[in-house]
Amino acid sequence: MATLRDLKKEIRYVCGDLAAECLIARSFIKGADKKKLNDLVIKIANLQSTALANTDFSFDKQPADFDTTHAYRKARHSYFKSAFKSLREKFYNHANDIVHEMNSALPAPAREAKKEMQA
Repeated sequence: MATLRDLKKEIRYVCGDLAAECLIARSFIKGADKKKLNDLVIKIANLQSTALANTDFSFDKQPADFDTTHAYRKARHSYFKSAFKSLREKFYNHANDIVHEMNSALPAPAREAKKEMQA
């Protein structure tokens, strides 16, 4: 991600698309588990709010804590890189779990039709 702003936009887009898929499936696919899809929309909203809240983190050291400015910048860069990587991995793992739950809420014929469309 280029900026924190772009990361937050990406989280909102992914969650919005997942919620839209749930609502479309609930409304237009016969035999879909409506209660499960409604619960998934709530789960997606919680995922979005949690992920957005977790994007705000800061490096807890000062330049004076390091021997050189270069060492400070290097430590700060590695901290943010690992923090963003961890956030991204957790977010996508939760999103993948939601996708699997969405697929299990669909009836078997709809799942088969979806697989054929993707192939």
